[in-house]
Amino acid sequence: MKLLLVEDEKRMAQALCEILRLEKYDVDWCADGKAGMNAIESGIYDLIVLDVMLPGKSGFEIAQQTRRLGLKTPILMLTAKGEVDDKVTGLDSGADDYLTKPFMTKELLARLRALGRRNLPSSDGSLTFGDISLDTNTASLRCLTNGQSVRLSEKEYHILEYLIVNQGQVLTREQFAVKIWGFESDTEYNNVEVYMSFTRRKLAFVGAKTEIKAIRGIGYELRCQDV
Repeated sequence: MKLLLVEDEKRMAQALCEILRLEKYDVDWCADGKAGMNAIESGIYDLIVLDVMLPGKSGFEIAQQTRRLGLKTPILMLTAKGEVDDKVTGLDSGADDYLTKPFMTKELLARLRALGRRNLPSSDGSLTFGDISLDTNTASLRCLTNGQSVRLSEKEYHILEYLIVNQGQVLTREQFAVKIWGFESDTEYNNVEVYMSFTRRKLAFVGAKTEIKAIRGIGYELRCQDV
């Protein structure tokens, strides 16, 4: 699970990054509000841990802007402010939960697990959209109307997973490149298009009416014809 930490206290941020990585989170860290907002706008994160008191842009402003952009990524506010009014402001700004410093590591991890479950598959290990089901245990794609299934490659699986989790949103080539290949990758954008083509073929193979639509000049969106 990809997590963004926006925290200006260096030692705390380093300690949190270490703890979160031990828990198998893929963590990126930003030390100021503007850098944090730029990272959030990429749309690649599954969770955001956000301090309130930040240089450049406050956590309240970041949460508000994130929601105005239509991003539904769960946000955990992490701050020294403990007054009820501050908690209310944070939640009204778009945060999903609020944890006051100092805090117990176990509580932080428990709250992150609870927020992360919002994007997890159903109890049978599947993600669904339209007439397709994506099995997260076997990386298989199945058409719900005819039962036809096919095994996906790693990249094909992650493309469909990202589209289903973010259904209703148009995702850019840049978002796919960073989400699936990573920040350090020198992936060419035409590689994204190549794997989109492969994934479309798998959807056609199982006879699905769900399709990946290219939005000219923007990116890709998952759509389903009437089933």
